[in-house]
Amino acid sequence: MYIDKNRNFKGILRSSVSKIAQKKISLCRFEIKRTHLKSIWKFIVAQQALFYKSLLILSSSICLLYLFPRGGQFKYEFQKGRVWQYPSYYAPFDFSILKTEAEIQSDREEVLQNLKPYFRSNLEVKDQVFESYPEAFMSFFSEESNPVLIDSLYQYGATLLEDIYTYGVLPPNYIHSGNTDIFLIQGQLEVPISIDEVFRSDTLFEYLTNNIVGGEFEPYTEPYKDLFFELITPNVFLDKVFNQNATEEALRNISLSRGVISNGELIIAEGDLINDNLFEVLNSLRNEFSLRQGDQSNISILVGYSILVLLTFTLLLLFLHKYSFSIYEDNRKLTFIFFNILTVIVAVTTVIQYDTAYVFAVPICILPLIIKAFFDARLGLFTHVLTVLLIGFIVPNSFEYVFIQILAGIITIQTVAQLYRRANLFISVGQVILVYIIGYLAFTTIQEGSFLSINFTPLALFLLNGLLMLFVQPLIYIYEKVFGIVSDVSLLELSDTNANLLKTLSEKAPGTFHHSLQVANLAESAANEIGANALLVRVGALYHDIGKLENPHYFSENQSGAVSPHDELGPKQSAKIIIDHVKNGIRLAQKNKLPERIIDFIRTHHGTSTVYYFYKKQLEIDTETDLKSFQYPGPRPFSKETAILMMADAVEAASKSLKAPNIDDLESFVNGIIDDKMKSLQFNDSNITLSEIETVKKVLFKKLINVYQLRIEYPK
Repeated sequence: MYIDKNRNFKGILRSSVSKIAQKKISLCRFEIKRTHLKSIWKFIVAQQALFYKSLLILSSSICLLYLFPRGGQFKYEFQKGRVWQYPSYYAPFDFSILKTEAEIQSDREEVLQNLKPYFRSNLEVKDQVFESYPEAFMSFFSEESNPVLIDSLYQYGATLLEDIYTYGVLPPNYIHSGNTDIFLIQGQLEVPISIDEVFRSDTLFEYLTNNIVGGEFEPYTEPYKDLFFELITPNVFLDKVFNQNATEEALRNISLSRGVISNGELIIAEGDLINDNLFEVLNSLRNEFSLRQGDQSNISILVGYSILVLLTFTLLLLFLHKYSFSIYEDNRKLTFIFFNILTVIVAVTTVIQYDTAYVFAVPICILPLIIKAFFDARLGLFTHVLTVLLIGFIVPNSFEYVFIQILAGIITIQTVAQLYRRANLFISVGQVILVYIIGYLAFTTIQEGSFLSINFTPLALFLLNGLLMLFVQPLIYIYEKVFGIVSDVSLLELSDTNANLLKTLSEKAPGTFHHSLQVANLAESAANEIGANALLVRVGALYHDIGKLENPHYFSENQSGAVSPHDELGPKQSAKIIIDHVKNGIRLAQKNKLPERIIDFIRTHHGTSTVYYFYKKQLEIDTETDLKSFQYPGPRPFSKETAILMMADAVEAASKSLKAPNIDDLESFVNGIIDDKMKSLQFNDSNITLSEIETVKKVLFKKLINVYQLRIEYPK
């Protein structure tokens, strides 16, 4: 019995241990799965920017592919007036030669001119007139007593009335134009007659006069005229519905072709000049080629378009990654650029679907203007060129269109230096219109061979294009509100020193305000010298120290006496107050809704540099002091503009410590300050070059010479 109990106990123990082990294994597996899922989630979060960019390219490509033509593209590019540079070309199939627009219009006019209009006779009106005739006759001939004469007069009037209503009477205000041969519908009959066979008010009384005067009833001419004036009612009217249907039918029957080219027939030989006739034949072949592209080739065409569109957008991202990395990293700015590209292409497509003749009225040069206003000229031109190349798949005469639009984009970028100045915009628009006109006249002269054949209607479209370009100003304002990005127009407003925030800074921290003005002047001059955005640098410099409004008297430029409030604080506390002016500045800027581009200057103007004075004081107290407690949080400058501000700010602030320097001392001072920043790798994240840094040094040195009113000593 004891042995059985012992065995049972051991079995229960083994079972419990096994269950505990299984639970541990399950928990371990669960932890592994959870860890694995966390890793996947972390990877997704880390790659979300890449996913967004991929989604942006994909969605934009789908939108464009929906707009692109479904048929295949004719593989040869040709223009009227140019030489055929390809091998001799034979017709690949039978096709009709399409008429030109002028020929079709001429045929339309001829059809409309020869078209016989349809009139309808109201037989009920005729019956009513004949029913009213006996009573009306007796009222006008009641004075006659001779029954035989009355009967003769009655019969003669009835004969006249029957003759008048053989075809009927037109309304008195009807004026006929067009073909004099007409069709008269009388009940179920359609009678071809001349319009002159239908009576009008003027021909009616002429008819009565000719028939009565000189006859046996001449003495009764006036009573007959009065009778018929009272009795006769117009009963023939133009049938508008029937005429409309007949006109549409006749226009539909107009042939759109004027001949046939057979399969294998030589169309054009290599080296032949493309004259009017050959151009029409080739154009007809291209249209027929597009129509013959069946559904079986649509997938291949779609794949080809997809590759080209994806390649174009990828090139744009690669360009941004290499030359404008800050824009590449900002998904909002990327979305803004892609949105504008799609908007321009949609506008062009909409106009082409309505009428291809109006394609030059679309102001696509607004695109480089907008991109330049928010970013820079290089990106504006690159974006414009890629957009025009994509539009080339849609527009007719793509070579001419692409060539002219790229020239116009280059002129737009080169002329508009400062968009916020209205005169510059008008000058740019005028120059763009001039480029359009010159380019159009040149291409037309090449194609037609003479200025006399030029159609001047597109010139009006160029003027309309220029007027629409002026809409860029309100469009920029709308984009600023929708996308939360800032343009030069807004920067100009922010540079006003009477703005609320700057005015508060001048009142509460006058020393800091004066320092900001000096830094703004230095930074602006340096930016102009190396081709950076001078207005952006100036505004960033004006606001870079607004965080000092929190504790203005803790900063030396605002202290008036010899006693400093830092004397009562420890080095760590003092360093924290100094460092916190960056964080306070960001908070104050966000509260006052300053643009992110300006807040970037507040974040980066000290980078990750050290509050060295208080760090040295702390080392005297504790040699084990951690340097990180005395470092600014960063980030380091990540653009030319923010790098320029860091240099100008450091040089201007440190220059206050100089006492009667000479030229050499001043130059060494500027070089030393900026070299220290370079040694601490403060400019490694910005796209400023060593050559540009040297240029900035020279500009700051020259400006400080003026500040200290120094003169170069010449040898005697």
